[in-house]
Amino acid sequence: MKFYFFPVAPNPTKVRLYLAEKKEAGCAIDLEPVVVNLREGEQKSEEHLRRDPLGRLPVLETDEGESLTESLPIILFLEELHPDPPLIGATPLERALTLNMERMVEQGILYPMARVVHATASPIGFPPNPAIADHFRASLPAAFANIEKHMEDGRPFLMGEKPTVADCTLVAGLQFGRMAELDIGDDCPRLRAWHEAFRKRASAQEILVL
Repeated sequence: MKFYFFPVAPNPTKVRLYLAEKKEAGCAIDLEPVVVNLREGEQKSEEHLRRDPLGRLPVLETDEGESLTESLPIILFLEELHPDPPLIGATPLERALTLNMERMVEQGILYPMARVVHATASPIGFPPNPAIADHFRASLPAAFANIEKHMEDGRPFLMGEKPTVADCTLVAGLQFGRMAELDIGDDCPRLRAWHEAFRKRASAQEILVL
């Protein structure tokens, strides 16, 4: 299988962090990595548009010749193929709670951060839009506070004692947010401590570039 990505883009980074965490836990998933240079416009090439007509990343090209073009379905597919050790939970309830957290992080933090970045200093040339940037920037404190509340019990990771896809999604979003100097506020000390610790993990240092 081939995995098409660009290093700093948040959704590909989410998948790459997931792969790195699986590897760190003893399950290396064999994918051929292929960089698609967004800054050079390679996502608009005929070759890539055959993989994803919308010209997005990531793309997982399966052995059957299918293209998966959404980060979470890619992760779920790989987790089905390689369930141990689990990064989405070991029981139906754990999986539901983990995916619930992942969606809160995706919609509440990664997506708004991406919108702010592309409305202020887009790395792929989107025009500035201060109103859009202000709107999404204003939504972030409440989203951070919501995750902070989940960590009041002192858990080391978003879902408890072990990292999950939810952690991967949040770290990916926070890395991309650095392009617009976005970060966790000082009023979320547990979340800040989690972030600092996660960035020191071997898995994160293998993937993160900012």
